[in-house]
Amino acid sequence: MADEQEPLRLGQSGDEERAPWAPIGIGVVLIVLVIGALIFFSRSEAPSTSGEPHPYAASLKFADLKLSTAENFVGGSVTYLDGTLTNSGDKTVSNVSVELTFRNTLGEVVQKESMRVMALDESGPYPDIRDLRAAPIAPGKSRPIRLTLEHISADWNRAAPDIKITNVSTK
Repeated sequence: MADEQEPLRLGQSGDEERAPWAPIGIGVVLIVLVIGALIFFSRSEAPSTSGEPHPYAASLKFADLKLSTAENFVGGSVTYLDGTLTNSGDKTVSNVSVELTFRNTLGEVVQKESMRVMALDESGPYPDIRDLRAAPIAPGKSRPIRLTLEHISADWNRAAPDIKITNVSTK
């Protein structure tokens, strides 16, 4: 009876097993790097916060602005603001950010939206939007543009919003 062995308890084994700390650490570092890369590459250029218009904004003119609405695939309404953006300056424009201000019938602000201007490509069977970085506007040229709004306040007066250029990137 001196040779009796003590029974193993649940969670124990004859040989102590070590947790695989090295692979766990490498996995955590990889996840942090992937998340950091996603945040870095998905951020857009910060709009100007000084309240002053971008110096190159005076060289950009919006024209022929038209509002239209369409129903999306889930039954909601999408509003498009289509028009033409003309670059009358001496640099190629590769990004334009704007702030749209919507007002009610009393002239009060009911909604503000900040977004990037997208180029409108109508060469295919359906209109498509492209980032201005992929379709820059050369000096002295114009390009059809589209701003897409998923929601606009019900109190909006249905007039075209005020457009303020907040950021411009040039080459």
